[in-house]
Amino acid sequence: MRIEVDYDKCQSNAVCEGLAPSVFEVRDDGFLYVINENPPEDLHSAVLAAQAQCPTQAISVSD
Repeated sequence: MRIEVDYDKCQSNAVCEGLAPSVFEVRDDGFLYVINENPPEDLHSAVLAAQAQCPTQAISVSD
């Protein structure tokens, strides 16, 4: 699994961080960071939930 974020769409609202905090992080500068672009299999369901619940649909996931 590989994660990509369209930063033009992303509003850094931290929904993804709430669902997968070991993968996504909104830092003090107000921007979202993907801290693990290739998460292990045990995090895949959390990443897919973050993708589905992203209010701006900024997260994409590929194999």
